[in-house]
Amino acid sequence: MGEPECVLRADAQLGEGPVWRAEEDAVWFVDIKGKRIHRYEPVTGAAWSWAAPDQPGFIAPAAGGGWVAGLKSGLHRFDPKTGFELMTTLEDPALDNRLNDGFVDAQGRLWFGSMHDGETNLTGALYRLDAQGLKRMDTGYCITNGPAMSPDGRILYHTDTLQKTIYAFDVAANGDLSNKRVFAKIEDGAGYPDGPAVDAEGCVWTGLYAGWGARRYSPKGEVVGFVKLPCANVTKIAFGGDDLKTVYATTAWKGLSDADRKAQPLAGGLFRFEVDVPGLPQNQMAHA
Repeated sequence: MGEPECVLRADAQLGEGPVWRAEEDAVWFVDIKGKRIHRYEPVTGAAWSWAAPDQPGFIAPAAGGGWVAGLKSGLHRFDPKTGFELMTTLEDPALDNRLNDGFVDAQGRLWFGSMHDGETNLTGALYRLDAQGLKRMDTGYCITNGPAMSPDGRILYHTDTLQKTIYAFDVAANGDLSNKRVFAKIEDGAGYPDGPAVDAEGCVWTGLYAGWGARRYSPKGEVVGFVKLPCANVTKIAFGGDDLKTVYATTAWKGLSDADRKAQPLAGGLFRFEVDVPGLPQNQMAHA
């Protein structure tokens, strides 16, 4: 695997959710706490940024163009030319939850989580949005991350960050989940599992917050790879490029002291490195 390089010094307080949009040859990602959406073109090096009306936990590409963005206030349609339009609210504002991380499966279904914005209460949940509407699939999380899905669509991975645990679920053809089980636990001192992604061999990558890199797990939950980055808080990766062997990783400076930030000047940047095993193509929402 290649040495990571910072391709965009985005200075994201909490960079998250990179998405490779092949038809644009561009990487999109969010800065949750900075309330911004970013776009980067690798070929030209050009970058754009849009202000969001609230904390954006993820953006998901919609079939036919445009995006669905998960904000603290709910699901919104996002068009770079016209801005944000609320689709639906999800939870009681009194919970002080926000949406955090999302994924579109091969059937065009959107999976995403909610989490407690103060990172203390177990009020977060896992959701699915498809042609039948919105459904809560699992509960009892403080900080959710993911989901991601195996290449055959039969296993869904979802992360409980504070419990340092990545769970696996069996996925039925209709999207129902069963057989929740521990896929992997991060040992003490290795950071916290953040956003997951799955490659073409079915291996699960996870960013490690306070862990200085990204880990690769085999389908059996064994550590089979690690890529070290020059900043502590690595949040999530996405596979891009024509062959899906170019990895883009988001990072964050949230939680760093002034001394840490001085020692990690690239924290909050977008990084890139090459891998031997390609990722899976980015899917688009069928029901946006």
